[in-house]
Amino acid sequence: MPRVYLSLGTNQGDRPAQLQAALVALESAFGAAPTALSSFVETPAWGFEGSDFLNCAVRFDCPEGKGLTPTRLLDLCQRIERRMGRRGRPEWDAAGRRIYHDRPIDIDILFWDCRRIRTTRLLIPHPLIAERDFVLRPLAEILDEETKRAFPEIFAGK
Repeated sequence: MPRVYLSLGTNQGDRPAQLQAALVALESAFGAAPTALSSFVETPAWGFEGSDFLNCAVRFDCPEGKGLTPTRLLDLCQRIERRMGRRGRPEWDAAGRRIYHDRPIDIDILFWDCRRIRTTRLLIPHPLIAERDFVLRPLAEILDEETKRAFPEIFAGK
């Protein structure tokens, strides 16, 4: 049964309630409770000037035979984000750098077991994990050693 790690963050509205609502929606989608949940960690906005974020990391065991693939999980996460009020699509500046904004919820797929997945829509492991303290701090609370060993380029010296 694949282990799936997600990062959740919010800097709008009732932030704890936003994270809880996203977790409930994910639990419903997976058909099971998370196998691990970090504490909620407050961090400054990353990549733009904005309100502080509340973040967490969560691990689910992906049920076999339910047809949940990495791409379907991406679609599911994006549907939850839209249902919770996230608007717009990713934006890029003239130099090709991502432009970030405040948001009611952000759900990123960090790991899908110990696999490396590269498609036009999805990169796993998430390519910015090592640069983001708001991901690494909560992730450190729940990450299993097997996954950590599978990606030494992310966790070297951490």
